Amino acid sequence: MTSSEKPSLDPHPLSPYVAWAGERNREPILELFKERFPKSEGNVLEFASGSGMHIHYFAPNFPYLSFQPSDVNEEVFENIRELTKKTQVKNVQPPIKLDLTQPQTWSALIGQKFDAIFCINIFQVAPISIADGMMNCAVNYLSDRGSLFIYGPFKVDGSYTTPSNEEFDTTLLSYKVPAWGLKDVVDITKAGQKYGLALKEKVDMLSHNFTLIYSLS
Repeated sequence: MTSSEKPSLDPHPLSPYVAWAGERNREPILELFKERFPKSEGNVLEFASGSGMHIHYFAPNFPYLSFQPSDVNEEVFENIRELTKKTQVKNVQPPIKLDLTQPQTWSALIGQKFDAIFCINIFQVAPISIADGMMNCAVNYLSDRGSLFIYGPFKVDGSYTTPSNEEFDTTLLSYKVPAWGLKDVVDITKAGQKYGLALKEKVDMLSHNFTLIYSLS
């Protein structure tokens, strides 16, 4: 298989499919972050870091920021630590366990504030209920200037924005996994409003995806 060929759908964070998708989307996301991330010292948290591919790609571009990877699945921590060694990136911290559905796991964040929190390609394979925990966690640990960035494919007001997104959703639903399928921006935004986070911007991205940017309302 060449790097341009699309592997079979597999949401496991260490799968060839996730690596392929990550390589395709990382540069457009980085360009957005260069525009929107703080220009001075601060802290950045990634929800659901998976293999760590994104955080290690972004961090060298922001040497004045400290990046904190996290994931519910401790199986990926070795890969994250190995990437840190391999890339010799100095501003990525050791990974921590965060389960957005279990607030007791957020104790690792106590005493910290983050100037940016980001999450990439999670909602198409996670239940919409995770949005509640994500917003609750974010509002507790964002700094006053901080924003939450959520990247991925979404429906908007109950509709598909492109035929390709409808086709992707059909593929996801065909696997009969209850959590799989495109989620609606409206539902994620309702979860944010519950905790005082407002959708400030919906940015069009590569492959008909979006970055949703939430901050304190």
